[in-house]
Amino acid sequence: MKVNTIASRLVLLAGALFILAGCSLLPKEEEALKPPLVKPVKENFELYEVKKGSITRKVSAMATLRSSKTTNYFFKESGHRLAGLRVKSGDIVKQGDVLAELEQGDLETKIALQKLNLEKAQIAYTQVRMTSSSSDQELSIRLKAIDVEAAQLQLANLQAELAKTKLTAEAGGIVTYVTDAQQGNMVDAYSTLVVVSDPSKLQLFYEAPDSGTLTGIEVGMNVEVKFGSNGSVVPGKVLQTPSSAPRTDNKQIAERNAKTIIVGIPEGTAGAEIGASGDMTIIVEKRDNILIIPRTGLRSYLGRDYVQVLNGESRKEVDVEKGLVSATEVEIRTGLTEGQNVILNN
Repeated sequence: MKVNTIASRLVLLAGALFILAGCSLLPKEEEALKPPLVKPVKENFELYEVKKGSITRKVSAMATLRSSKTTNYFFKESGHRLAGLRVKSGDIVKQGDVLAELEQGDLETKIALQKLNLEKAQIAYTQVRMTSSSSDQELSIRLKAIDVEAAQLQLANLQAELAKTKLTAEAGGIVTYVTDAQQGNMVDAYSTLVVVSDPSKLQLFYEAPDSGTLTGIEVGMNVEVKFGSNGSVVPGKVLQTPSSAPRTDNKQIAERNAKTIIVGIPEGTAGAEIGASGDMTIIVEKRDNILIIPRTGLRSYLGRDYVQVLNGESRKEVDVEKGLVSATEVEIRTGLTEGQNVILNN
């Protein structure tokens, strides 16, 4: 029994030695590679050196030429039908030309008959003067004279009614508006049917997208105006701004005036005609010898104006007070000094 126990232990020992020997033959595991060291990327800044210079705020826009002298034509009575419009937009008219007419009914016939009645009264008046005796001559002549006067008044009244059916030009000009009313439509009293403009009285009108665009523009400011790509620059003057526009109770007109300026140009300017466009430039404000930076260098957040300056190799925020702002540059009143490098926000 003891011999069997010893033999079992020898077998176990031999097996263990065999396993250990097998393990020693396995390949060694490779050591894990260490992660490479990543060098920090150096940040590249687009810089602008703060310097002194001049800055100009100007308004450049395309304005339209309109006549400053226009006449609206309308009928003064309602209840009549439109017979027709005799002009169209762009027509050149002279004084006395018919612009529009109302239906006349039998007015012309009545006028023709009344002319005959007047003629009869005049003949009777002439006869009585020739045939009456001296005793009743004065009374008979007066009665016939009254008939003549009555016929004349009736004729004048009919002719006035006929005149009311026609709109005629009071002065020459260019038709710049014609209503879209059609023949047979009822006409409203004082409703404009035709507008005639004087082509010699021209002004530039510019309606901005908002009133803020026109801030700082004042009456009397100089304006540079150019008509056409090859046209020369002509001087103009601001005649009306939102603040100088006449007061009106018409909401639509008031809203338009709040964002419109009117510019006068010399009479007889080459290329200037009703409806033409002109490029205008108004120097609103100019300052010299001030600190300026590009607008891309100014940052704003919740009403705070600041810039980022280069401090060694890092950024530093600096609060600033801005002044005049142009399309591309900003005046810096406080917060920066000449020579500092501002990081642009591109």
